[in-house]
Amino acid sequence: MPDTTLTISSKNYSSWSLRGWLLCKMAGLVFREVPIDLDDAGARRELLLLSPSVLVPRLTHGDVVVWDTLAIAEYLNETYPKKGLLPKEKVVRAHCRAVSGEMHSGFYNLRSALSMNIKARHESFKVFTGARPDIERIKEIWTECLDAYGGPWLFGANPTVADAMYAPVCSRFQTYAVDLPPQLATYRDMVLDWDLMREWADGAKAEADEIIELEVEF
Repeated sequence: MPDTTLTISSKNYSSWSLRGWLLCKMAGLVFREVPIDLDDAGARRELLLLSPSVLVPRLTHGDVVVWDTLAIAEYLNETYPKKGLLPKEKVVRAHCRAVSGEMHSGFYNLRSALSMNIKARHESFKVFTGARPDIERIKEIWTECLDAYGGPWLFGANPTVADAMYAPVCSRFQTYAVDLPPQLATYRDMVLDWDLMREWADGAKAEADEIIELEVEF
């Protein structure tokens, strides 16, 4: 078995690290977590959304080194095709890739306004106008997928890359008390109660509170 590591940053704040970690767990990888130094300038840029090129999470699998969450997803799907990270049927697989890519490259206003913070809870939070279209688009994606494939996951009976990509959004929606219709609230709650998400959240809660300066205004 090749030596496998996953380099990640903050479990409380880093949505990208969470996505990569979920994908590795879903693929059944046995890996060591290598936390990046959170005093590192690159780590701060990643968490503050200022880095144009994020090099975490970074998967090292034997001689293979892969960064970028979608690249990790594709590598793991090719390496472990029986794990079902992507749907089997071509058209459904294309849909899964499309909504995953939309999360990967879009929703900047949502990321800025509702920064990931697993420990935090806001009973009432005023979402600035720019982020509202992002929230509505995510609601559309979730509704379309759940209606088309029957749930409980976005593409049917089992979690896929798309669920890993949108899992941090579920956390954000909980943190900032984003109102959801019953169908989508049920999906959000299921993702948050996923054993993998609970394991990650436990790690986030164990993290030191003051790891870097996140007192910027989003």
